Amino acid sequence: MRLFVLALLFLTVACNTSQKTVTPITVVNSETKDPIPFAQTITEAELKAHLFVYASDAFLGRETGAPGQKEAVRYLKAYYDSLGIPAAQQNGNYFQKVPLSMNKVPSGQITVNGSNFELGKDFLTFSQAVGSFQEVVYVGYGIEEGDYSDYKNIEVKDKIVLMKFGEPQNEDGNYQISGTKKKSAWSNVSEAIDKRVKLANTKGAKGILYYDPANFSRYQQYFNFMKASDHGKMQLKNESREDVLVLLNENIIDILYPELRQKDTPQNISAAIEFAIKSPDDGLSSENVIAFLEGSQKPEEYVVISSHLDHIGVTTKGAINNGADDDGSGTVAMLEIAEAFKEATNNGYRPKRSIVFLHVTGEEKGLLGSKYYTDYDPVFPLEHTIANLNIDMIGRIDPKRDGMRNYIYLIGSDKLSTELHQLSEAVNAQYCQIELDYTYNDKNDPNRFYYRSDHYNFAKNNIPVIFYFNGTHADYHQPSDTPDKINYDLLQNRAQLIFYTAWELANRSERIKVDKVTP
Repeated sequence: MRLFVLALLFLTVACNTSQKTVTPITVVNSETKDPIPFAQTITEAELKAHLFVYASDAFLGRETGAPGQKEAVRYLKAYYDSLGIPAAQQNGNYFQKVPLSMNKVPSGQITVNGSNFELGKDFLTFSQAVGSFQEVVYVGYGIEEGDYSDYKNIEVKDKIVLMKFGEPQNEDGNYQISGTKKKSAWSNVSEAIDKRVKLANTKGAKGILYYDPANFSRYQQYFNFMKASDHGKMQLKNESREDVLVLLNENIIDILYPELRQKDTPQNISAAIEFAIKSPDDGLSSENVIAFLEGSQKPEEYVVISSHLDHIGVTTKGAINNGADDDGSGTVAMLEIAEAFKEATNNGYRPKRSIVFLHVTGEEKGLLGSKYYTDYDPVFPLEHTIANLNIDMIGRIDPKRDGMRNYIYLIGSDKLSTELHQLSEAVNAQYCQIELDYTYNDKNDPNRFYYRSDHYNFAKNNIPVIFYFNGTHADYHQPSDTPDKINYDLLQNRAQLIFYTAWELANRSERIKVDKVTP
Protein backbone atom coordinates (compact mmCIF):
# COMPACT_ATOMS: atom_id res chain seq x y z
CA MET A 1 0.00 0.00 0.00
CA ARG A 2 2.83 2.46 0.79
CA LEU A 3 4.35 2.04 -2.67
CA PHE A 4 0.98 2.74 -4.27
CA VAL A 5 0.49 5.91 -2.24
CA LEU A 6 3.96 7.19 -3.09
CA ALA A 7 3.43 6.46 -6.78
CA LEU A 8 0.12 8.29 -6.75
CA LEU A 9 1.71 11.31 -5.04
CA PHE A 10 4.51 11.34 -7.62
CA LEU A 11 2.01 11.42 -10.48
CA THR A 12 0.07 14.23 -8.84
CA VAL A 13 3.06 16.56 -8.60
CA ALA A 14 4.74 15.54 -11.85
CA CYS A 15 3.42 18.57 -13.81
CA ASN A 16 3.31 20.93 -10.83
CA THR A 17 6.83 21.13 -9.47
CA SER A 18 9.73 23.45 -10.15
CA GLN A 19 12.29 21.22 -8.45
CA LYS A 20 14.85 19.64 -10.74
CA THR A 21 15.32 16.33 -8.94
CA VAL A 22 16.10 13.69 -11.54
CA THR A 23 16.00 10.19 -10.07
CA PRO A 24 18.90 8.05 -11.34
CA ILE A 25 17.50 5.16 -13.37
CA THR A 26 18.84 1.64 -13.64
CA VAL A 27 17.64 0.12 -16.86
CA VAL A 28 16.37 -3.39 -16.17
CA ASN A 29 14.06 -3.83 -19.15
CA SER A 30 14.37 -1.62 -22.20
CA GLU A 31 10.57 -1.74 -22.58
CA THR A 32 10.04 -0.24 -19.10
CA LYS A 33 9.92 3.48 -19.66
CA ASP A 34 8.98 5.89 -16.91
CA PRO A 35 8.96 9.44 -18.34
CA ILE A 36 8.36 11.31 -15.08
CA PRO A 37 12.01 11.85 -14.07
CA PHE A 38 12.78 13.25 -17.49
CA ALA A 39 9.74 15.54 -17.52
CA GLN A 40 11.06 16.94 -14.24
CA THR A 41 14.12 18.27 -16.04
CA ILE A 42 11.74 20.87 -17.53
CA THR A 43 11.85 23.57 -14.85
CA GLU A 44 10.70 27.11 -14.28
CA ALA A 45 14.26 28.22 -13.59
CA GLU A 46 15.69 26.95 -16.88
CA LEU A 47 12.74 28.18 -18.93
CA LYS A 48 13.17 31.62 -17.39
CA ALA A 49 16.92 31.65 -17.97
CA HIS A 50 16.42 30.81 -21.65
CA LEU A 51 13.63 33.30 -22.19
CA PHE A 52 15.37 36.28 -20.57
CA VAL A 53 18.05 35.79 -23.21
CA TYR A 54 15.89 34.79 -26.18
CA ALA A 55 13.37 37.61 -25.67
CA SER A 56 15.96 40.22 -24.71
CA ASP A 57 16.66 43.47 -26.55
CA ALA A 58 19.83 41.89 -27.93
CA PHE A 59 17.69 39.87 -30.34
CA LEU A 60 15.92 42.99 -31.66
CA GLY A 61 12.52 41.36 -31.88
CA ARG A 62 13.73 38.51 -34.14
CA GLU A 63 12.37 40.06 -37.35
CA THR A 64 12.43 37.46 -40.14
CA GLY A 65 15.71 37.68 -42.05
CA ALA A 66 17.02 40.55 -39.91
CA PRO A 67 20.17 40.54 -37.73
CA GLY A 68 18.20 39.82 -34.55
CA GLN A 69 16.72 36.69 -36.08
CA LYS A 70 20.22 35.57 -37.03
CA GLU A 71 21.21 35.91 -33.37
CA ALA A 72 18.21 33.79 -32.44
CA VAL A 73 19.11 30.91 -34.76
CA ARG A 74 22.70 30.95 -33.52
CA TYR A 75 21.40 30.65 -29.95
CA LEU A 76 19.26 27.65 -30.87
CA LYS A 77 22.08 25.93 -32.74
CA ALA A 78 24.49 26.44 -29.85
CA TYR A 79 22.06 24.92 -27.39
CA TYR A 80 21.42 21.79 -29.45
CA ASP A 81 25.17 21.48 -29.88
CA SER A 82 25.62 21.65 -26.12
CA LEU A 83 23.00 18.93 -25.60
CA GLY A 84 24.59 16.68 -28.18
CA ILE A 85 21.43 16.51 -30.28
CA PRO A 86 22.59 16.50 -33.92
CA ALA A 87 21.33 18.46 -36.89
CA ALA A 88 18.53 16.90 -38.92
CA GLN A 89 20.05 17.46 -42.34
CA GLN A 90 22.54 14.95 -43.69
CA ASN A 91 25.12 17.67 -44.27
CA GLY A 92 25.21 18.29 -40.52
CA ASN A 93 23.83 21.82 -40.83
CA TYR A 94 21.16 22.79 -38.30
CA PHE A 95 19.98 25.57 -40.62
CA GLN A 96 17.51 24.80 -43.39
CA LYS A 97 17.77 27.76 -45.74
CA VAL A 98 14.39 29.32 -46.55
CA PRO A 99 14.66 31.55 -49.64
CA LEU A 100 12.40 34.58 -49.39
CA SER A 101 11.56 37.64 -51.43
CA MET A 102 10.34 40.99 -50.23
CA ASN A 103 8.07 42.80 -52.64
CA LYS A 104 8.15 46.46 -51.73
CA VAL A 105 5.01 48.59 -52.05
CA PRO A 106 4.52 49.02 -55.80
CA SER A 107 3.90 52.10 -57.93
CA GLY A 108 1.98 52.57 -61.16
CA GLN A 109 -1.52 52.71 -62.56
CA ILE A 110 -4.40 50.76 -64.07
CA THR A 111 -6.21 51.82 -67.24
CA VAL A 112 -9.81 50.63 -67.63
CA ASN A 113 -11.60 51.36 -70.91
CA GLY A 114 -9.33 54.35 -71.49
CA SER A 115 -9.60 55.84 -67.98
CA ASN A 116 -6.51 55.96 -65.76
CA PHE A 117 -6.72 55.13 -62.05
CA GLU A 118 -4.25 55.91 -59.29
CA LEU A 119 -2.66 53.30 -57.04
CA GLY A 120 -3.34 54.05 -53.38
CA LYS A 121 -6.45 56.07 -54.17
CA ASP A 122 -8.69 54.21 -56.62
CA PHE A 123 -7.18 50.76 -56.17
CA LEU A 124 -4.74 48.90 -53.93
CA THR A 125 -2.29 46.11 -54.58
CA PHE A 126 0.88 44.87 -52.92
CA SER A 127 2.52 43.14 -55.85
CA GLN A 128 3.71 43.79 -59.37
CA ALA A 129 1.22 43.56 -62.23
CA VAL A 130 2.04 44.14 -65.89
CA GLY A 131 -0.11 43.16 -68.86
CA SER A 132 -3.15 43.88 -71.03
CA PHE A 133 -6.49 42.07 -71.10
CA GLN A 134 -9.61 42.48 -73.22
CA GLU A 135 -11.97 40.51 -71.04
CA VAL A 136 -12.84 40.10 -67.36
CA VAL A 137 -14.77 37.16 -65.93
CA TYR A 138 -17.25 38.25 -63.30
CA VAL A 139 -17.68 35.43 -60.75
CA GLY A 140 -20.17 37.05 -58.37
CA TYR A 141 -19.03 36.38 -54.81
CA GLY A 142 -16.21 34.09 -55.93
CA ILE A 143 -17.43 31.28 -53.66
CA GLU A 144 -17.51 27.53 -54.03
CA GLU A 145 -18.67 25.35 -51.16
CA GLY A 146 -20.91 22.29 -51.01
CA ASP A 147 -23.50 22.43 -53.78
CA TYR A 148 -22.96 26.14 -54.39
CA SER A 149 -20.41 27.41 -56.92
CA ASP A 150 -19.90 30.78 -58.61
CA TYR A 151 -17.53 29.01 -61.01
CA LYS A 152 -20.09 26.59 -62.42
CA ASN A 153 -20.18 26.59 -66.23
CA ILE A 154 -17.63 29.40 -66.60
CA GLU A 155 -13.95 29.24 -67.53
CA VAL A 156 -11.42 31.41 -65.69
CA LYS A 157 -8.07 29.77 -66.50
CA ASP A 158 -5.45 32.41 -67.41
CA LYS A 159 -8.07 35.16 -67.12
CA ILE A 160 -8.71 38.10 -64.82
CA VAL A 161 -11.67 37.51 -62.48
CA LEU A 162 -13.84 40.12 -60.79
CA MET A 163 -15.62 39.35 -57.52
CA LYS A 164 -17.28 41.07 -54.58
CA PHE A 165 -17.36 40.62 -50.83
CA GLY A 166 -20.36 38.94 -49.18
CA GLU A 167 -22.29 35.77 -49.86
CA PRO A 168 -25.60 34.81 -51.49
CA GLN A 169 -28.93 34.64 -49.69
CA ASN A 170 -32.11 32.75 -50.51
CA GLU A 171 -35.48 34.43 -50.89
CA ASP A 172 -36.28 33.59 -47.27
CA GLY A 173 -33.26 35.60 -46.12
CA ASN A 174 -31.17 32.56 -45.17
CA TYR A 175 -27.59 32.39 -46.40
CA GLN A 176 -27.10 29.69 -49.01
CA ILE A 177 -23.82 28.39 -47.59
CA SER A 178 -25.00 27.91 -44.00
CA GLY A 179 -28.71 27.42 -44.75
CA THR A 180 -29.45 29.71 -41.80
CA LYS A 181 -29.44 33.39 -40.87
CA LYS A 182 -25.80 32.96 -39.84
CA LYS A 183 -23.04 34.06 -42.21
CA SER A 184 -20.22 31.68 -43.09
CA ALA A 185 -16.45 32.18 -43.07
CA TRP A 186 -16.77 33.70 -46.55
CA SER A 187 -18.10 36.82 -44.79
CA ASN A 188 -15.34 36.87 -42.18
CA VAL A 189 -13.26 39.92 -43.12
CA SER A 190 -9.99 38.40 -41.90
CA GLU A 191 -10.52 35.24 -43.99
CA ALA A 192 -12.65 36.39 -46.93
CA ILE A 193 -9.89 37.50 -49.29
CA ASP A 194 -7.57 34.60 -48.57
CA LYS A 195 -10.29 32.00 -49.19
CA ARG A 196 -11.31 33.61 -52.46
CA VAL A 197 -7.74 34.03 -53.70
CA LYS A 198 -6.87 30.40 -52.97
CA LEU A 199 -9.99 29.20 -54.75
CA ALA A 200 -9.42 31.42 -57.80
CA ASN A 201 -5.81 30.26 -58.01
CA THR A 202 -6.88 26.61 -58.00
CA LYS A 203 -9.18 27.47 -60.91
CA GLY A 204 -6.21 28.90 -62.82
CA ALA A 205 -7.14 32.59 -62.66
CA LYS A 206 -4.37 34.98 -63.70
CA GLY A 207 -5.44 37.76 -61.37
CA ILE A 208 -8.24 38.92 -59.11
CA LEU A 209 -10.14 42.20 -58.95
CA TYR A 210 -11.90 42.45 -55.60
CA TYR A 211 -14.65 44.86 -54.58
CA ASP A 212 -15.34 45.42 -50.87
CA PRO A 213 -16.49 49.02 -50.33
CA ALA A 214 -17.12 48.57 -46.60
CA ASN A 215 -13.51 47.63 -45.94
CA PHE A 216 -11.61 49.46 -48.69
CA SER A 217 -10.54 52.24 -46.30
CA ARG A 218 -9.22 49.62 -43.86
CA TYR A 219 -7.00 48.10 -46.53
CA GLN A 220 -6.01 51.61 -47.65
CA GLN A 221 -4.73 52.45 -44.16
CA TYR A 222 -2.55 49.35 -44.23
CA PHE A 223 -1.27 50.24 -47.72
CA ASN A 224 -0.38 53.76 -46.56
CA PHE A 225 1.41 52.39 -43.50
CA MET A 226 3.42 49.97 -45.62
CA LYS A 227 4.35 52.74 -48.03
CA ALA A 228 5.33 55.23 -45.32
CA SER A 229 7.46 52.69 -43.47
CA ASP A 230 8.99 51.28 -46.67
CA HIS A 231 7.77 47.80 -45.77
CA GLY A 232 6.78 45.15 -48.25
CA LYS A 233 5.12 41.78 -48.61
CA MET A 234 7.35 38.84 -47.75
CA GLN A 235 6.80 35.52 -49.49
CA LEU A 236 8.64 32.35 -50.40
CA LYS A 237 10.83 33.00 -53.41
CA ASN A 238 9.46 29.81 -54.98
CA GLU A 239 6.02 31.42 -54.99
CA SER A 240 6.85 34.72 -56.64
CA ARG A 241 4.21 34.69 -59.38
CA GLU A 242 2.66 37.01 -61.89
CA ASP A 243 -0.79 36.52 -60.38
CA VAL A 244 -2.15 39.70 -58.85
CA LEU A 245 -4.81 40.75 -56.34
CA VAL A 246 -6.23 44.25 -56.83
CA LEU A 247 -8.75 45.85 -54.48
CA LEU A 248 -11.07 48.30 -56.23
CA ASN A 249 -13.10 51.28 -55.10
CA GLU A 250 -16.35 52.61 -56.56
CA ASN A 251 -14.62 54.77 -59.19
CA ILE A 252 -13.29 51.77 -61.09
CA ILE A 253 -16.47 49.70 -60.64
CA ASP A 254 -18.51 52.54 -62.20
CA ILE A 255 -16.39 52.23 -65.33
CA LEU A 256 -15.76 48.50 -65.36
CA TYR A 257 -19.10 46.94 -64.35
CA PRO A 258 -21.59 49.11 -62.45
CA GLU A 259 -24.19 46.30 -62.47
CA LEU A 260 -21.97 44.36 -60.04
CA ARG A 261 -23.77 45.91 -57.06
CA GLN A 262 -27.10 44.35 -58.05
CA LYS A 263 -26.13 41.27 -60.06
CA ASP A 264 -24.63 38.03 -58.75
CA THR A 265 -24.75 35.91 -61.92
CA PRO A 266 -21.28 35.07 -63.31
CA GLN A 267 -20.60 36.26 -66.84
CA ASN A 268 -17.88 37.40 -69.22
CA ILE A 269 -17.40 41.16 -69.48
CA SER A 270 -15.70 42.91 -72.39
CA ALA A 271 -13.28 45.46 -70.95
CA ALA A 272 -9.90 46.85 -71.96
CA ILE A 273 -7.66 46.67 -68.88
CA GLU A 274 -3.97 47.50 -68.76
CA PHE A 275 -1.83 46.92 -65.68
CA ALA A 276 1.34 49.03 -65.37
CA ILE A 277 2.41 48.38 -61.78
CA LYS A 278 6.05 47.81 -60.85
CA SER A 279 7.42 46.57 -57.52
CA PRO A 280 11.07 46.27 -56.44
CA ASP A 281 11.84 42.76 -55.23
CA ASP A 282 14.55 42.45 -52.60
CA GLY A 283 15.77 38.93 -52.02
CA LEU A 284 16.62 37.82 -48.51
CA SER A 285 17.26 34.59 -46.70
CA SER A 286 16.17 33.12 -43.45
CA GLU A 287 16.42 29.68 -41.94
CA ASN A 288 14.55 27.03 -40.03
CA VAL A 289 16.55 25.35 -37.26
CA ILE A 290 16.09 21.57 -37.18
CA ALA A 291 17.56 19.12 -34.68
CA PHE A 292 16.94 15.39 -34.66
CA LEU A 293 16.92 12.54 -32.16
CA GLU A 294 16.88 9.21 -33.99
CA GLY A 295 14.48 6.54 -32.77
CA SER A 296 15.64 3.19 -31.49
CA GLN A 297 13.08 0.85 -33.08
CA LYS A 298 11.12 2.84 -35.65
CA PRO A 299 13.63 5.49 -36.75
CA GLU A 300 11.82 5.95 -40.08
CA GLU A 301 8.72 7.32 -38.30
CA TYR A 302 8.79 10.90 -37.02
CA VAL A 303 7.12 13.00 -34.36
CA VAL A 304 7.64 16.69 -35.22
CA ILE A 305 7.57 19.24 -32.40
CA SER A 306 7.46 22.79 -33.73
CA SER A 307 7.43 26.44 -32.70
CA HIS A 308 8.25 29.61 -34.59
CA LEU A 309 11.52 31.35 -33.84
CA ASP A 310 10.70 34.75 -35.34
CA HIS A 311 8.71 37.77 -34.17
CA ILE A 312 7.86 41.21 -35.59
CA GLY A 313 11.05 43.16 -34.89
CA VAL A 314 11.28 46.87 -34.10
CA THR A 315 8.48 49.44 -34.43
CA THR A 316 8.83 52.53 -36.61
CA LYS A 317 9.46 54.49 -33.40
CA GLY A 318 12.31 52.21 -32.38
CA ALA A 319 10.58 50.12 -29.72
CA ILE A 320 11.61 46.45 -29.67
CA ASN A 321 8.90 43.82 -29.85
CA ASN A 322 10.57 41.15 -27.72
CA GLY A 323 7.91 38.48 -28.33
CA ALA A 324 8.37 36.71 -25.00
CA ASP A 325 5.06 34.89 -25.25
CA ASP A 326 4.84 35.01 -29.06
CA ASP A 327 6.68 32.76 -29.52
CA GLY A 328 9.59 32.90 -27.13
CA SER A 329 7.54 30.76 -24.77
CA GLY A 330 7.09 28.01 -27.36
CA THR A 331 10.73 28.20 -28.39
CA VAL A 332 12.18 27.77 -24.90
CA ALA A 333 9.62 25.06 -24.12
CA MET A 334 11.00 23.14 -27.11
CA LEU A 335 14.54 23.52 -25.84
CA GLU A 336 13.57 22.08 -22.47
CA ILE A 337 11.56 19.27 -24.10
CA ALA A 338 14.61 18.44 -26.22
CA GLU A 339 16.75 18.32 -23.08
CA ALA A 340 14.25 15.94 -21.46
CA PHE A 341 14.36 13.56 -24.41
CA LYS A 342 18.17 13.70 -24.48
CA GLU A 343 18.31 13.00 -20.74
CA ALA A 344 16.11 9.95 -21.32
CA THR A 345 18.36 8.81 -24.17
CA ASN A 346 21.46 9.23 -22.01
CA ASN A 347 19.82 6.96 -19.42
CA GLY A 348 19.07 4.24 -21.96
CA TYR A 349 15.50 5.31 -22.77
CA ARG A 350 15.86 6.39 -26.39
CA PRO A 351 12.36 6.85 -27.88
CA LYS A 352 11.22 4.19 -30.35
CA ARG A 353 10.36 6.76 -33.01
CA SER A 354 12.48 9.68 -34.10
CA ILE A 355 11.84 13.15 -32.69
CA VAL A 356 12.26 16.20 -34.93
CA PHE A 357 12.71 19.57 -33.21
CA LEU A 358 11.59 22.08 -35.84
CA HIS A 359 12.03 25.81 -35.14
CA VAL A 360 10.45 27.60 -38.11
CA THR A 361 11.00 31.08 -39.44
CA GLY A 362 8.56 33.44 -41.13
CA GLU A 363 5.45 32.48 -39.14
CA GLU A 364 4.64 36.13 -38.63
CA LYS A 365 4.88 36.68 -42.39
CA GLY A 366 2.40 33.97 -43.34
CA LEU A 367 3.61 30.60 -41.98
CA LEU A 368 6.45 30.71 -44.51
CA GLY A 369 9.05 28.53 -42.78
CA SER A 370 6.68 25.68 -42.05
CA LYS A 371 5.22 25.94 -45.54
CA TYR A 372 8.70 25.66 -47.01
CA TYR A 373 9.36 22.57 -44.90
CA THR A 374 6.10 20.81 -45.80
CA ASP A 375 5.58 21.94 -49.40
CA TYR A 376 9.10 22.29 -50.79
CA ASP A 377 11.81 20.65 -48.73
CA PRO A 378 10.59 18.19 -46.09
CA VAL A 379 13.79 16.95 -44.49
CA PHE A 380 11.90 13.82 -43.45
CA PRO A 381 9.11 12.29 -45.57
CA LEU A 382 5.67 13.63 -44.70
CA GLU A 383 4.11 10.21 -45.25
CA HIS A 384 6.24 8.92 -42.36
CA THR A 385 5.50 11.90 -40.11
CA ILE A 386 2.95 10.59 -37.63
CA ALA A 387 2.06 13.85 -35.85
CA ASN A 388 2.96 17.49 -35.32
CA LEU A 389 2.78 19.10 -31.89
CA ASN A 390 2.93 22.86 -32.46
CA ILE A 391 3.63 25.32 -29.63
CA ASP A 392 2.73 28.98 -30.14
CA MET A 393 2.20 31.19 -27.06
CA ILE A 394 1.99 29.09 -23.89
CA GLY A 395 3.36 31.42 -21.21
CA ARG A 396 0.45 33.67 -20.31
CA ILE A 397 -3.20 33.67 -19.22
CA ASP A 398 -6.05 34.74 -21.50
CA PRO A 399 -7.83 37.60 -19.66
CA LYS A 400 -11.10 36.68 -21.39
CA ARG A 401 -11.09 33.15 -20.01
CA ASP A 402 -13.19 32.00 -17.05
CA GLY A 403 -11.91 29.12 -14.96
CA MET A 404 -8.73 27.84 -13.33
CA ARG A 405 -5.42 29.43 -14.33
CA ASN A 406 -3.73 26.08 -14.98
CA TYR A 407 -5.24 25.50 -18.41
CA ILE A 408 -4.21 25.33 -22.05
CA TYR A 409 -6.21 25.77 -25.25
CA LEU A 410 -5.95 22.74 -27.54
CA ILE A 411 -6.73 23.19 -31.21
CA GLY A 412 -6.87 20.52 -33.89
CA SER A 413 -6.36 17.40 -31.78
CA ASP A 414 -9.56 15.77 -33.11
CA LYS A 415 -9.54 17.18 -36.65
CA LEU A 416 -7.73 14.28 -38.33
CA SER A 417 -7.27 11.53 -35.77
CA THR A 418 -9.65 10.34 -33.08
CA GLU A 419 -6.75 8.41 -31.57
CA LEU A 420 -4.61 11.51 -31.17
CA HIS A 421 -7.36 13.31 -29.28
CA GLN A 422 -7.93 10.32 -27.00
CA LEU A 423 -4.20 9.91 -26.42
CA SER A 424 -3.86 13.60 -25.54
CA GLU A 425 -6.70 13.41 -23.03
CA ALA A 426 -5.36 10.22 -21.45
CA VAL A 427 -1.82 11.57 -21.10
CA ASN A 428 -3.06 14.71 -19.41
CA ALA A 429 -5.29 12.74 -17.03
CA GLN A 430 -2.42 10.46 -16.04
CA TYR A 431 0.37 12.97 -15.61
CA CYS A 432 -0.72 16.61 -15.50
CA GLN A 433 -4.40 17.30 -14.84
CA ILE A 434 -4.25 20.61 -16.69
CA GLU A 435 -7.64 21.93 -17.81
CA LEU A 436 -7.80 21.30 -21.56
CA ASP A 437 -9.93 24.05 -23.07
CA TYR A 438 -11.32 23.46 -26.60
CA THR A 439 -12.98 26.87 -27.04
CA TYR A 440 -10.94 27.72 -30.14
CA ASN A 441 -11.23 24.24 -31.61
CA ASP A 442 -14.79 25.02 -32.70
CA LYS A 443 -15.04 25.00 -36.51
CA ASN A 444 -17.10 28.18 -36.27
CA ASP A 445 -14.51 30.03 -34.16
CA PRO A 446 -14.41 33.52 -35.71
CA ASN A 447 -10.71 33.85 -34.83
CA ARG A 448 -9.88 30.90 -37.12
CA PHE A 449 -6.80 30.06 -35.01
CA TYR A 450 -6.67 26.58 -36.54
CA TYR A 451 -5.48 28.20 -39.77
CA ARG A 452 -3.14 30.75 -38.20
CA SER A 453 -0.12 28.87 -36.88
CA ASP A 454 2.44 26.47 -38.29
CA HIS A 455 0.60 23.24 -37.50
CA TYR A 456 -1.80 24.04 -40.34
CA ASN A 457 0.84 23.32 -42.99
CA PHE A 458 1.11 19.80 -41.54
CA ALA A 459 -2.66 19.36 -41.18
CA LYS A 460 -3.29 20.29 -44.82
CA ASN A 461 -0.91 17.42 -45.67
CA ASN A 462 -3.07 14.99 -43.67
CA ILE A 463 -0.73 14.85 -40.67
CA PRO A 464 -2.52 14.86 -37.27
CA VAL A 465 -1.74 17.95 -35.19
CA ILE A 466 -2.20 19.53 -31.80
CA PHE A 467 -1.78 23.29 -31.44
CA TYR A 468 -1.01 24.39 -27.86
CA PHE A 469 -2.03 28.00 -27.20
CA ASN A 470 -2.77 30.23 -24.20
CA GLY A 471 -4.88 32.79 -26.10
CA THR A 472 -4.16 36.44 -26.83
CA HIS A 473 -3.78 39.30 -24.37
CA ALA A 474 -3.17 43.06 -24.30
CA ASP A 475 0.57 42.57 -24.95
CA TYR A 476 0.07 40.48 -28.08
CA HIS A 477 2.26 41.95 -30.87
CA GLN A 478 3.24 44.85 -28.62
CA PRO A 479 6.63 45.93 -27.20
CA SER A 480 5.14 45.08 -23.80
CA ASP A 481 5.29 41.31 -24.51
CA THR A 482 8.31 40.89 -22.23
CA PRO A 483 9.74 37.91 -20.28
CA ASP A 484 8.93 39.36 -16.86
CA LYS A 485 5.21 38.88 -17.60
CA ILE A 486 5.44 35.14 -18.26
CA ASN A 487 3.80 32.74 -15.80
CA TYR A 488 6.73 30.34 -15.53
CA ASP A 489 4.89 27.77 -13.42
CA LEU A 490 2.27 27.47 -16.17
CA LEU A 491 4.93 27.44 -18.87
CA GLN A 492 6.59 24.53 -17.07
CA ASN A 493 3.33 22.60 -16.66
CA ARG A 494 2.37 23.07 -20.29
CA ALA A 495 5.82 22.13 -21.60
CA GLN A 496 5.75 18.97 -19.49
CA LEU A 497 2.33 18.07 -20.91
CA ILE A 498 3.70 18.39 -24.44
CA PHE A 499 6.72 16.27 -23.52
CA TYR A 500 4.49 13.51 -22.11
CA THR A 501 2.30 13.61 -25.22
CA ALA A 502 5.31 13.40 -27.54
CA TRP A 503 6.72 10.59 -25.38
CA GLU A 504 3.53 8.55 -25.78
CA LEU A 505 3.38 9.18 -29.53
CA ALA A 506 6.98 8.15 -29.94
CA ASN A 507 6.79 4.98 -27.84
CA ARG A 508 3.39 3.42 -28.47
CA SER A 509 3.46 0.17 -30.45
CA GLU A 510 1.45 1.45 -33.45
CA ARG A 511 1.39 4.89 -35.04
CA ILE A 512 -1.85 6.80 -34.57
CA LYS A 513 -4.38 6.43 -37.37
CA VAL A 514 -5.80 9.17 -39.55
CA ASP A 515 -9.55 8.54 -39.66
CA LYS A 516 -10.93 11.94 -40.70
CA VAL A 517 -10.81 14.18 -43.77
CA THR A 518 -8.44 17.14 -43.83
CA PRO A 519 -10.50 20.21 -42.81
